[in-house]
Amino acid sequence: MTMPEYQRRLVDSVLDELLAALPAVLLVGPRASGKTTTALQRARTVLRLDRNEVGGAVANDPDGVLADSDPPILIDEWQIVPAVLGAVKRSVDTSSTAARFILTGSSRADLQADGWPATGRVVRVPVWPMNMRERVGRVGLRSLVDRMFDNDFAELVVREPPNLRDYIEIALQSGFPEITTQPNSRVVKRWLESYVDQVILRDAPFAGQDRDPQRLRAYLTAIAASSAEVVNHKTLYDAAGVSRSAAMAYDSLLELLYVTERVPAYSTNRLSQLNRSPKRYIIEPALIGALLRVDGRTVIRDARLVGGLIDSFVTAQLRSELFASESSPSMTHLRQADGRHEVDLVLEGPAGRIVGIEIKASSAPTAAMIKHLVWLRNELGDQFATGVIFHTGPRPFRMDDRIWALPIHTLWT
Repeated sequence: MTMPEYQRRLVDSVLDELLAALPAVLLVGPRASGKTTTALQRARTVLRLDRNEVGGAVANDPDGVLADSDPPILIDEWQIVPAVLGAVKRSVDTSSTAARFILTGSSRADLQADGWPATGRVVRVPVWPMNMRERVGRVGLRSLVDRMFDNDFAELVVREPPNLRDYIEIALQSGFPEITTQPNSRVVKRWLESYVDQVILRDAPFAGQDRDPQRLRAYLTAIAASSAEVVNHKTLYDAAGVSRSAAMAYDSLLELLYVTERVPAYSTNRLSQLNRSPKRYIIEPALIGALLRVDGRTVIRDARLVGGLIDSFVTAQLRSELFASESSPSMTHLRQADGRHEVDLVLEGPAGRIVGIEIKASSAPTAAMIKHLVWLRNELGDQFATGVIFHTGPRPFRMDDRIWALPIHTLWT
């Protein structure tokens, strides 16, 4: 059987740079995001610890197995034999030779009270589901994130841009490598529903969390229904029918399994009365469809659902860019306590420079839609690099000083 050709990921260049200088890296991210496939491109020895004979040998003598293996050594599903981390630590402490270990697996150890034994020895590299730039094979282009910090949009060209219905269908297709090219929508739907079941019924208990699967599903579904919104936490856990303490435990669990993310609130002493609440996102927006059991035809009839899905989709595109971009910014959101001003996303790059981002499921951005970006620019002055409103229309254009309207499509073209 011929193996499919490897499709390059945004993290590849960063991963190669790290391995050229450091002894060990750990690929982290959601289940089925392509961590092992990416690691296999660089490994000379592969230790699959989910195979009984390999896992047993490593459990019996982790130091000896590592010493007898040719680097780079891929240690896949390392959490099955946690003792291997101690062996990696001891080996790295003995020799700092580059490109020796690549680890992949789950986040189980992060949930354990014993802590993380490889702190300072293993560098984490996030591997997210494929964003559109990866899916269409354009990882060699300069990241739009870096162009936003440079306010450089002069040569953007958009060819055959999607419309709103197209964007919805793209978002619901998912970026999990196994199904990105699957043409049968029913197969995609069943695969994503199975993924959710796997997280709730297997991954959560395996991570040591003794939680009611029905309540966990209800809480995750409530997050899906309000993904990308600033929602009072009590409103969220009341909708799911769970207690505050259970909801807090679920938040930690789902984030450690890379299913959800809380984007923190932006903070600066230059702005007053800022809300401290995070925005919750479903990391892979296609799971919104699986959790809410909706398809494109259903989504298009619900304005709130359209907005949440499109916002989550654009955020997913940007999330994959952050670690691999030259500017490597942090991502937050901004909302004043009285709700007077809010900005969907705020990227903070080198020297504290700021990019403000609004995301609209509209094909015709108006001046009213950028009023919060104009306010942020006026408040921050030179610290404000640029503002962007991502929209579903066909063309990019300048709307104001350092504020641009960009089709969502420009994130991958």
